[in-house]
Amino acid sequence: MRRMNRMKQDDDTKIDITPMLDVVFIMLIFFIVTASFIKESGANVTKPDAQTDDKYPRASVLIAVDAKDEIWLDKRKIDSRAIKANISRLRAENPDGEVLLQADIESTAETVMKVIDGLKESGIDVPVISTVGD
Repeated sequence: MRRMNRMKQDDDTKIDITPMLDVVFIMLIFFIVTASFIKESGANVTKPDAQTDDKYPRASVLIAVDAKDEIWLDKRKIDSRAIKANISRLRAENPDGEVLLQADIESTAETVMKVIDGLKESGIDVPVISTVGD
């Protein structure tokens, strides 16, 4: 008889963790939804030092020139001749978006100027150029 009572007490002492799991999943969903997502250019760029203006709002089109003078647009390597077509397409999708240019400190001025010329051909007179402070 004593053994029966002891077994019943063991069954009653279990802790129900279902409500705690519910709270954990709700918090996980909250943090995922409120997290800010940052656009990456797809290239590892070391930005040069420069005097910077105020912080610029996030750009919708990010174009980068890496240390090997490769041009990256939306995590894709593109040719300098394809800048106009790609930027025109992206600007048609989002006409209010800004273009942000990230140039590595080791990239050549020639490649950066090719990118700027391609941007001008697609209707962007002055792109926002990212520096170390950005």
